[in-house]
Amino acid sequence: MPSTAMTDSTDLAISFADVAAAAGRIAGVAHRTPVLTSATADALTGGRLLFKCENFQRTGAFKIRGAYNAIAQFTDAQRAAGVVAYSSGNHAQAIALAARLLGVKATIVMPMDAPAAKLEATRGYGGEVVLYDRYAEPPDAAVARVLDQRGGTYIPPFDHPHVMAGQGTLAKELIEEAGPLDLLVVPTSGGGLLSGCAVAAKTLSPGCRVVGIEPEAGNDAQQSLRSGSIVRIEPPKTIADGAQSRNVGQLTFPVMQRLVDDIDTVSDAQLVDAIRFFASRMKMLVEPTGCLAAAAVLSGTLDVRGLRVGVVVTGGNVDLARFATLVQPVAPAA
Repeated sequence: MPSTAMTDSTDLAISFADVAAAAGRIAGVAHRTPVLTSATADALTGGRLLFKCENFQRTGAFKIRGAYNAIAQFTDAQRAAGVVAYSSGNHAQAIALAARLLGVKATIVMPMDAPAAKLEATRGYGGEVVLYDRYAEPPDAAVARVLDQRGGTYIPPFDHPHVMAGQGTLAKELIEEAGPLDLLVVPTSGGGLLSGCAVAAKTLSPGCRVVGIEPEAGNDAQQSLRSGSIVRIEPPKTIADGAQSRNVGQLTFPVMQRLVDDIDTVSDAQLVDAIRFFASRMKMLVEPTGCLAAAAVLSGTLDVRGLRVGVVVTGGNVDLARFATLVQPVAPAA
């Protein structure tokens, strides 16, 4: 079982002190998003669910936390050279906005099949978008090409200590507002959010179990945690476009090994059910990736009976046409 201690250990990429410092940097920039409840969800699951709603965050997702925390620590030379990032959308928007707020030029490498709304928003926040084919080449190759041509400082979407610490402020806020938790459930891709939240949760609520949730089509984090080494996969085909990473990070994985209790998965069909639940019962627009944790709880994949459960809702950036297609009931066969 993972240890619930040593969250200030120097052998990990971040400590709780880093999360606390990040909270100070992003104060007044990132929203302190609401923690919402649902009597229907509680009755359905038998638990007390506390939804941390980052779909109401600036740029529509949690990523502004880590992006701003990272760029805010640039040197003068780094600010002058600009920032480079890659993302399917939410990290892209966050880097673009954080860079604009801090007076830094941003170049964002994005996959050609990224949601149109995320591409448009990234450009709207002032980022210059460079497109690449995620199925033809790995993103690091595309990023290397841009860095060689333009220079700048690269901020990855998850495997960076300042990004990880910034994302951990989400769990810090949740526990400060809601009190101790029995379980914290976190959407998982490369592990930046999960590792940061695990550090905060194990410090502020030592008895809390931390479980990551990823798409069953791309369970590299689950395979990695259970095998004891990083497993790399091909880009998964899933509606959770923000969780299509090929592997967890070199910095995030040791934190996950130390502090995360388990990784579980959900199907695309379960994600659609969660999208519908949020829209119909809680009147919220949530993107598929943002529903990963909720889908695991609402579907019964995780047994939460009698538990106080923090459920991280990571974002709400979904094309309206796509959203309408996802929630449209399937007509019965003739």
